[in-house]
Amino acid sequence: MNSILNFILILMIVALLIPIYAAWQANDVWQKMLALSSVSSKASTIALVVSVLRDDWMIGVVAAIVLSVGNAGFMLLAQLLKRMDNA
Repeated sequence: MNSILNFILILMIVALLIPIYAAWQANDVWQKMLALSSVSSKASTIALVVSVLRDDWMIGVVAAIVLSVGNAGFMLLAQLLKRMDNA
């Protein structure tokens, strides 16, 4: 069981590299924000898997908070950039 979760964790880390590469290649601010919000969601999901592997619920609580609140900053930044473009 533990080796299966380790393999899943490795696959999740590989999947995390895809939006990082997309953010590195993109010139548009919106594409970079989209890729970085995807990284945020994937990183918090990886932290949840690590908390299950280590049986450490404090890491799981922090990952759940980051997962639920983490993208709120990106949404606020997107609204700010949108209003600056219109002004």
